[in-house]
Amino acid sequence: HVQLVESGGGSVQAGGSLRLSCEASGNTDDATCMGWFRQDPGKEREPVATIYLHGPMTWYADSVRGRFIVSRDNSKTRLDLQMNNLNPEDTAMYYCAADGRVCSRLDPEDYYYWGQGTQVTVS
Repeated sequence: HVQLVESGGGSVQAGGSLRLSCEASGNTDDATCMGWFRQDPGKEREPVATIYLHGPMTWYADSVRGRFIVSRDNSKTRLDLQMNNLNPEDTAMYYCAADGRVCSRLDPEDYYYWGQGTQVTVS
């Protein structure tokens, strides 16, 4: 079982930056992918970025590529998302996810464990 706790959300003006963090506890040794997803009320959960836990590969949604950077520590217990040049369309609840199997698919259906989310508001 894996528990995920996100932090770092908040309110920021357009053009600003935020850094989200996700602390994982439990057995992450067998996990292949971790990722960030986001969701607005009334909309489907959409991908933001995913990362392969056994190598340097990352994947990004087109809407954030070039502005966001996903990273992890070597112990696979912490996942970060550096968000730059934020715009109002980035406003959403951001969720950390773990135990994904195919990182490149950027599909929330691949992920078994989810955090409670952290709100990001850009005005």
